[in-house]
Amino acid sequence: MREIDASAITEAVRTMSMSANYDLGDDVVKAFERGLEQEESPTGKAVFKALLENSKIARNEKVPMCQDTGFAVVFVEIGQDVHVTGGAIREAVNAGVRKGYEEGYLRKSICDPFTRTNTKDNTPAVVFTEVVDGAGLKITFAPKGGGSENMARVTMLTPSGGKEAVADFIVNRCQEAGSNPCPPVIVGACIGGTPELAAMLAKKALIRPLGTKNPDPELAEMEDQLLARINNLGMGPQGLGGRIFALGVHLVKHPCHIATLPLAVNICCHASRHKETEL
Repeated sequence: MREIDASAITEAVRTMSMSANYDLGDDVVKAFERGLEQEESPTGKAVFKALLENSKIARNEKVPMCQDTGFAVVFVEIGQDVHVTGGAIREAVNAGVRKGYEEGYLRKSICDPFTRTNTKDNTPAVVFTEVVDGAGLKITFAPKGGGSENMARVTMLTPSGGKEAVADFIVNRCQEAGSNPCPPVIVGACIGGTPELAAMLAKKALIRPLGTKNPDPELAEMEDQLLARINNLGMGPQGLGGRIFALGVHLVKHPCHIATLPLAVNICCHASRHKETEL
């Protein structure tokens, strides 16, 4: 049995809280560069140039790329041969978020749903824990902004609707979202499972690096088709018109009940922030 002290989790989350908000992943930056080449609208090209410049300033000057520094969503994969000592995982994660958002001068955005009273330290984080084989512990930190999160939807389709109903719902959701999620966006969707599982997996799908192929050939084909349909809507960057509204569509599927066809869609803004580390 391998032991990992909770303080190591806290330190990892503290560091990722800041780096995720300052340092946009290379996969996203390269997607911006591809978008600049492919975009036909002069306005759209100007948007991509601004996004590239913004990401460069954030990285070099260690400042948030967006004023909305997000709800701290943390995925923890813990090996079954690991024992965390010195505290609970969730408490360690929250301590890391608390320190990172304070030290990094990151906006605290978490509040009571009714009174809207701010918790003042961006906690509690949302922590998803999965037990896996081995003696490792992997943490993925994915802060999610409120504007794009408002565009998320979970629905229960009629099973007979099949792929066509799934595709139509995803495309229509993007069209309804318009400029609200600060496009160019990444679209994550989970087909199947249960409503709550689909919502989580749709968000987790956003973490997959942009430009990578879905390992499931059926889903890979659907992703290509959906990306073309969404971008052919003509909404473009920031919804100002153009060719590139979405940088990628990431699909996952999970077996579901014979009487159901759950579908969850989670749209991420252009600031697709996520960092991961292994302890």
